[in-house]
Amino acid sequence: MTTTLAIIGTGEVGSQLARAVVRNGYRVVLANSRGPETLTGLVAELGPAARADHAAAAAAAGDVAVLAFPYRPEHVLPVAELADKIVLDTNNYMVWRDGHLPEVDSGEVTEHELRQRQLPTSRLAKAFTHVEAVHLFDRARPADAPDRIALSVSSDHPDAVAFVTRLYDQLGYDTVDNSPLRESWRTTPRTPAWDDHAVQGREQLAANLLRARRVVRP
Repeated sequence: MTTTLAIIGTGEVGSQLARAVVRNGYRVVLANSRGPETLTGLVAELGPAARADHAAAAAAAGDVAVLAFPYRPEHVLPVAELADKIVLDTNNYMVWRDGHLPEVDSGEVTEHELRQRQLPTSRLAKAFTHVEAVHLFDRARPADAPDRIALSVSSDHPDAVAFVTRLYDQLGYDTVDNSPLRESWRTTPRTPAWDDHAVQGREQLAANLLRARRVVRP
């Protein structure tokens, strides 16, 4: 059976991921904060494998969900509709955009652990956070290509890691498992994995993850 991805958030990341997964045989249900009527152009571009709906309905329709928008403490997410589902979080914490999150700044938690708290009955995985959406296609390579790059995944749930690993491979990338979710800071901006994201293969990414040093803000 064809897997349906609910992609909630249709900026650069969500839109480009939708294009990539549709090319690889998935169906998508798209949602944004402005309503499905604003997505007619993207749906038309993607073709019959895509449709748009409101966020809760999209979440209910998806076998797996992608959250392609920044974390906000005040967000009310479709918890019931995403219960027992794998949810991919593509967010990177950017202070200039998001403001300060004291629990993250202190090193107590990561932003992805905070998102997991918002979705306590879902199986969250950090994914697609250190590949630029605009380059998702041109950096993809076949499995045996010597210049194939690797992406990380972090999760507390092995089935979520397995799903992301399969998806990365389908889209043209290798995988390094950077679990559990509390280790997801190792690919945040200004870490070695982030800085080398355009060129690192599996071995280099694994080494960069180990080289990372957490920045704690007072």
